[in-house]
Amino acid sequence: MEHEKFEETVTVVSQEQIGTDIYSMWLRAEQIAAHAVAGQFVSLYCADGSRLLPRPISICEIARERGEIRLVYRVAGEGTKEFSGMCPGAQRRAVGPLGNGFPKEQKKALLIGGGIGIPPMLALAKETDCEKQVVLGYRDELFLLEDFKKVFGETADESVYIATEDGSAGTRGNVLDVIRERKLSADVIYACGPGPMLRALKEYAAEQKIPCWISMEERMACGIGACLACVCKSKDVDAHSNVKNKRVCAEGPVFLAEEVET
Repeated sequence: MEHEKFEETVTVVSQEQIGTDIYSMWLRAEQIAAHAVAGQFVSLYCADGSRLLPRPISICEIARERGEIRLVYRVAGEGTKEFSGMCPGAQRRAVGPLGNGFPKEQKKALLIGGGIGIPPMLALAKETDCEKQVVLGYRDELFLLEDFKKVFGETADESVYIATEDGSAGTRGNVLDVIRERKLSADVIYACGPGPMLRALKEYAAEQKIPCWISMEERMACGIGACLACVCKSKDVDAHSNVKNKRVCAEGPVFLAEEVET
């Protein structure tokens, strides 16, 4: 589904480091903020002309009334390293909102985020008004946890659960260990995170006969579906490429799990 997207000059409102190589940045992006939904992303351009391609970053929060969006990202290369050094007032070119977001279904929902797939789940937690619980999987450092707790307020202890690989907080293990330990149930699952986590959730959802929507983390280049750098294998033939592939940036990044190979 093609959504309206905009190219605009965005301005850094604030930025802070919230973890090892993880940064939170608020941008004034009035057109993007007005049209964005949870699960979409923006392509942010570097100032350095030698880096021609933009960097795709998921939208973490949408403040439509202020015309702002929040991006939480991990420094992974020279482009994101440049972004981490930007101060309030700095401007960059951006295109967005891009891709398809999470569908909003009025069902009991389980929101699951792992690693750098956690930020887009915060936008979804704030945007959905159905009954929901959140499971967050961390390697070690806990980031954005307090933000999720604020969404749920007094019910946070019964609504927000975490897993850590080393058992330093929450359940020792992964997000599925939390689901089984806490006997969590839902009518629909929304998830974003690394491939192994999504594969496990896809299998679990199929066993439980629960619809599962996943946001796939693929390396992207153009961000608009032209270069075919971010294709994933799909169950059906894609109308654009005429093969069993889908473009994560255009047909995704959110897919019904059963429609794609993770």
